[in-house]
Amino acid sequence: MEKYEYSGKTLEQAINEATKDLGISKDDLIIIEKDKKQGLFSKKVEIEVIKKDDVVTDINDFLINITKSMGIDVQIAIKVRNNTINMKMYSEHNPILIGKNGQTLSALQHIVKQILQNKYNTKMNILLDVENYKEKQIKNIEFLAKKTAKEVSRSKIEAKLDPMNSYQRRVVHSILSNFRGVTTESMGEEPNRYVVIKPINE
Repeated sequence: MEKYEYSGKTLEQAINEATKDLGISKDDLIIIEKDKKQGLFSKKVEIEVIKKDDVVTDINDFLINITKSMGIDVQIAIKVRNNTINMKMYSEHNPILIGKNGQTLSALQHIVKQILQNKYNTKMNILLDVENYKEKQIKNIEFLAKKTAKEVSRSKIEAKLDPMNSYQRRVVHSILSNFRGVTTESMGEEPNRYVVIKPINE
C-alpha cells in the first residue's frame, strides 16, 4: 500500500499538490492531515494521502485470502460511491459465508471496518454482503415490523422483537417512525438489544 506525502502553506494547497501530482480528484483520495509545522515567519501543513482504489484493492485481497483459508473461492463485485464501499461476495458456499443468523458475515464486516479504521485512519464506510442476503433480510425485517405494528395498534399491547444488531434496529425505528398508533424503543444490553413496539394513545 503506497502512501504519498505533500505539504503546503495551507491544507488546500497541500491537497492541490497531491491531486496535481497523482492526476486524480480529491474525492478519489483519503487525506490524513499531519502535524502543522510553524517557523518564525512561516508555517507548513503536511498531509499523507492514499488512493481510494488502492484501499479497495487491499480490502478485496484480504477478503479473497481470508475466504480461501475457509476453503471457499469467492468472486467479489465492488461499487464505490462517495465514502461508501459496497462489496458483494458470490460463491458456491454462501451459507458458510453468511453463518447462523448472518454471524459470519457480520464478523467479516467488523474485521474490515477495523482495518479501515486502524490501518488507514479513514471514515470510509463498508457494506459487505453475500449476494443479496442483507437486502432480503432487511425486507423481512420491514415486513415483520409493519405486521407487528398493526397488531400493537389494534390490540394496544406492546410487542418485543427478537434481538437485532444496531443497523437492523435502525431499520425498524425508521420504517415505523411515521406509523400511526405506535412508537418504538430499543431496550436491553448488547448483543441482545431489541426493539419494543409500543401503542400510543391518539
